[in-house]
Amino acid sequence: MANRGPSYGLSREVQEKIEQKYNSELEARLVDWIIAQCGDDLPRPDPGRQNFQKWLMDGTILCRLINSLYPSDLQPIKKIPETRMVFKQMEKISQFLEAAEVYGVTRGDIFQTVDLWEGKDMAAVQRTLMALGSEALTKDDGYYRGNKDWFHRKVKGQRREFSEEQLRQGRALIGLQMGSNRGASQAGMTSYGMPRQIMRYDSPRHNGEPGSP
Repeated sequence: MANRGPSYGLSREVQEKIEQKYNSELEARLVDWIIAQCGDDLPRPDPGRQNFQKWLMDGTILCRLINSLYPSDLQPIKKIPETRMVFKQMEKISQFLEAAEVYGVTRGDIFQTVDLWEGKDMAAVQRTLMALGSEALTKDDGYYRGNKDWFHRKVKGQRREFSEEQLRQGRALIGLQMGSNRGASQAGMTSYGMPRQIMRYDSPRHNGEPGSP
């Protein structure tokens, strides 16, 4: 790993668990895709997690990768300088990560710059590249290169389009289902919460007349 001393205690245990998630078979697939996507002029790294890290850690290959998924006049990273300056290399990694998220990779699948630069979590780097490959395959816009079996094609919902006539018929149907209040009247109705008035009709009293109580 680059720029890192030995780990001790709990941090070493955590690091070992992270490293166990790294997939060597997946590494080979990702190397094949990146070379197919960027061109055969890329040198192939020797197998192994540390070699894979060194291959990607200056950010140049990652920037070329994301640019290869766009037409030449719309590439998101305009300049990819060759440099040994650490902050410039980390800046290129950050540019790749920002462009990958704009391309469609979810934030939860994006690794952090130190995961690659310091080799802290190369499994997270693999996850980001897998998500990018799946997104590129799913877009199917002609810029994906390589074997289509390398990645999983995402399932996206289909948007239904309706004509104006269909919308008009739908509105008419809803109106019929809900009924109409034309001609309705509130005459004789009492306001909500108001008591109804009850009229009393007493029978006539026959004061002093026969038969009266």
